[in-house]
Amino acid sequence: MISTELAVKLRDAGLVWTPVDGDQFRIAAPELAGDVFTVSTMTIEAHEFPTGTILGFNGTTEWALDSVAIEDTLWLPREDQLRALLRSSFRALRRVDGRYEVDVELLGQPRVFAAEEPVDAYGQALLALIELSR
Repeated sequence: MISTELAVKLRDAGLVWTPVDGDQFRIAAPELAGDVFTVSTMTIEAHEFPTGTILGFNGTTEWALDSVAIEDTLWLPREDQLRALLRSSFRALRRVDGRYEVDVELLGQPRVFAAEEPVDAYGQALLALIELSR
């Protein structure tokens, strides 16, 4: 799972989340800091309103929660989602000396991002791409 710190950086850089089944997220509340939730039609469903997206909790173990605004959540994108967001800039993923390296091409220049987990290497690469596109 992507680190919370990197997920925050991606959100703050402008990464937009449109929730779909299987997405994981955290809720910005101290009492829920350690909890990770998963969007699922059976338990947590995204509801679109003109004022924004609300994640509704449908009678699950999260009984104390009725709903939460998407602005009060932090999306934890998966490896495959980050790779897809890199689009044609992605070149390769490899393991080197116990770390994962993601090769991308940004503005015609090859770049390598390394991390202990592949999802974090992808996240670093996407963060660089978002920052360059601003």
